[in-house]
Amino acid sequence: MFFNHIKIAWRSILKNKLFSFINVLGLSIGICSAMVIGAIVYFDFSFDTFHKDKDKIYRVSTVFESNGNQYSNRGVAVPLMRTFQQGMPGVELAAPFMSTNFFKVENKSQDLTFKNVENSILADNAYFELFEYEWLAGDNKSALSNPAQVVLSENKAQKYFPHTPIADVVGKTLIYNDSISVKVSGVVADFKQNSDFKFTEFMSLSSAKMLGAKDIVTNNQWNGTSSGDQLFFKIKDEASIALVESRLKELAAEHKNKAEWAINDKRVFVLQPLTNLHFGGEYGEYPFNNSDHVASIKVLKSLGFVALFLLLLGCANFINLNSAQALTRAKEIGIRKTLGSSKKQVIRQFLFETMILTCIAAILSLVLAPLLLNQFVDFLPSDINLSILYSLKGALGILALIVLVSFLSGFYPAFVLSGFRPVSVLKGQFSKGDKGVRLRKTLTVFQFVVAQVFVIATLLVTKQLHYVMNKDMGLKTNATAYINTPWNNNSEVKKERLFNAVKDIQELSNVSWGGNPPASNNYSSSVLTYFKKDAEMHQETQLLWGDVNYLNTYKIPIISGRQMLNDSVKEYIVNESFAKAIGFQNTSDVIGTFVKQDTVKIPVVGLMRDFHQHSLRSDIGPMAITGDWADDDYSMFSSIHFDLGENSDNWTNSVKQIEEAWASVYPDEEVQVQFMDEIVEGFYRTERSTVQLLTWATGLSILISCMGLLGLVVYTTERRVKEIGVRKVLGANLAQLNMELSKEFLILIGIAFVISVPISWYLIQEWIQSFAFKTNLSWWVFLTSGIGMVLVALVVIGTRTYRAANINPVESLRTE
Repeated sequence: MFFNHIKIAWRSILKNKLFSFINVLGLSIGICSAMVIGAIVYFDFSFDTFHKDKDKIYRVSTVFESNGNQYSNRGVAVPLMRTFQQGMPGVELAAPFMSTNFFKVENKSQDLTFKNVENSILADNAYFELFEYEWLAGDNKSALSNPAQVVLSENKAQKYFPHTPIADVVGKTLIYNDSISVKVSGVVADFKQNSDFKFTEFMSLSSAKMLGAKDIVTNNQWNGTSSGDQLFFKIKDEASIALVESRLKELAAEHKNKAEWAINDKRVFVLQPLTNLHFGGEYGEYPFNNSDHVASIKVLKSLGFVALFLLLLGCANFINLNSAQALTRAKEIGIRKTLGSSKKQVIRQFLFETMILTCIAAILSLVLAPLLLNQFVDFLPSDINLSILYSLKGALGILALIVLVSFLSGFYPAFVLSGFRPVSVLKGQFSKGDKGVRLRKTLTVFQFVVAQVFVIATLLVTKQLHYVMNKDMGLKTNATAYINTPWNNNSEVKKERLFNAVKDIQELSNVSWGGNPPASNNYSSSVLTYFKKDAEMHQETQLLWGDVNYLNTYKIPIISGRQMLNDSVKEYIVNESFAKAIGFQNTSDVIGTFVKQDTVKIPVVGLMRDFHQHSLRSDIGPMAITGDWADDDYSMFSSIHFDLGENSDNWTNSVKQIEEAWASVYPDEEVQVQFMDEIVEGFYRTERSTVQLLTWATGLSILISCMGLLGLVVYTTERRVKEIGVRKVLGANLAQLNMELSKEFLILIGIAFVISVPISWYLIQEWIQSFAFKTNLSWWVFLTSGIGMVLVALVVIGTRTYRAANINPVESLRTE
């Protein structure tokens, strides 16, 4: 019986090659999308799931509130680390660590030197008790007990000590930052599973003093927080969470910043479960995985809905096409029932056919999945792959998907077809009536609603992206760039040599010293105090450091007042938003006032025009620019900024000369020229990936929807073939027949458009609210979408109705 089902099903599939092809293609699109999106979702949910007691591990982060604004830092104050180490109610184990990097590591025994070493932390033995590492050499209980000890990952050990057995690496010496001698005390295996903890070098926390870093034992700066100072701990049980949160609240109150300007400020310590850490959330992103990919629950949910709707569209398409085939299968079913087949046997046969088609679609999906994944390679982490699909877990998931899709797609057609009465079928009376037509029309409307929503969303998201990418940011981004001087080799003499060499390049129209560029993801701020009558106003202000040519380089105009006298005089140039924030309706009146930073009174000498410091998701905030006078021991001028000029033919040569100037001053360091337009483009990486995803979803949904429409057209034209013959005999021309046949389908598309408009508007309205500056949700976008969908539908409808209208009426009426 089983093989008989296969034989009959295969014959039926081959007999209806066109419909079988369309069915397989529609299902494969939905299944392929589900596979690829499922792999992406699984990838993001697979991070750090292998740690023992992972559900008991938390991270402490810090949230600050100031003047009604809230911002977070994933790090904590160093004394809080010490407090946890000394013992906290409900805490079983505390593991603080500090991120660090080394400008040079040397293996003197093999004459090897490694520069700018990253992915390193300062930690103690508790770190390896909390997180699951496989030890290849050394003792995890004592490897980081003393100063000048380091544990290496397996790959790092092989890099530092090539051709040396792992066991022999322990006990060897490395020289850090030219003079610090450190012994290798252990080697751990690199994680084989996904983890956000990409560290490859672990130096003992007690080595901090040797490296000039903050010492956890003596540091008492409760009001200093760095994102690199992380605190993880393990609770004893679920009841412990309340104890920890209560104690953290007490500590925040005990060590509140008592400075006058911070009297209204608030700090809160919050807990993040390890299981949620990969998704960042409101308290800061996950630790340090050196990737532009930021996982988001919201994005994953959106991906899941895209996969679900594409899958449902494929199933709806299958139902429509198989319902349309009812006419061609009716007599077969009537004969089967006459010869003794039961309704259950007929249902089983049709479900079996559906299962075969779904299996073929699944196999095709496995071939198409890598191609689909490659379309998003620029927006996904480099280590993501589809290996989960070829594992036992993936195979079981695909099998479950095949069963689900087969049931959703095949049950209704099988139920309808098996319900035909043999007597009526064999008499040719089964086609009378509209049984099932309402469902098929509903499915067609559903398909076009989904397609229209995707089309409108794609157009509006693209419109917003075009708006933010092309809006004047208030500064020059084209052909402006900068280079950062080496943080580990900050000799003022060398920096000045490099600056003069770059300044002498004739093609550069402006060269200036400064800190961060005016628009970037970096943020430095301070609270400036303004005295207004008898009251003090404390305003958090973003700070930029630049010389007297910095604003000219980025074409940021001073609209009132003057430029700073020089780089060392204590003066501020503020923006319009700062002037408004401290109460000036006429922003130019801010010139000549004084603000106080800590205890220093500083005059405001200039007012610069507002410009966008970050992406257009953010408002323009208060900002001030000043010279390099803040710290006698440390220069805030760490970058050389320059304008490459208007002639693009000279840019390549200018960059080459900059690289040559760098090599003459820092021959052992690599230079990286960073362009402002690339930085601005990077602000909208998520939006560009959203547009690409929506574009693909739109194309696939339109394709599947048109297939479903074709099924309904086939069904309708075959039912009305004699009507068409009668109309032609009575004188109807080709255009009139096509209009008559297309009318009901266009009504369905119109209904779909009416339903899709408010849905699209609501979804996009919610998304676009995340932008402080946004484009209008123009009416023409909705109208264009509707007209475009009608034109596509007319092409699909016309291909079939034209053929039906051209049938010789003699042939269609000869049985009458």
